[in-house]
Amino acid sequence: MDTKLSVNSVIIPSEDIVSRDVMGELIIVPLASGICDMEDEIFSLNDTGRAIWDRLDGKVTLGEIAGALEAEYDAPPGEIEKDVQGIATELLRRRMVVEV
Repeated sequence: MDTKLSVNSVIIPSEDIVSRDVMGELIIVPLASGICDMEDEIFSLNDTGRAIWDRLDGKVTLGEIAGALEAEYDAPPGEIEKDVQGIATELLRRRMVVEV
């Protein structure tokens, strides 16, 4: 899949994964084959990825998520938007999220 998401995209976690907080780390486990990387059955997100993941409710756009994160973190607005789009696109490529 070679899809790039825009700031207007709305995504939600896929029904083919389950995510759990394990000792403060967000772990994503595929429920179907072909999700994530073939060699990595379990996937985890860093703090930035988790801040994005926690906002994927199927109602807000990636641009709105970036705006919310700009209010929380000290980084140039364009950088946060780029990071949100990049992480979301990678999650989509790995089939851990779907576009609404």
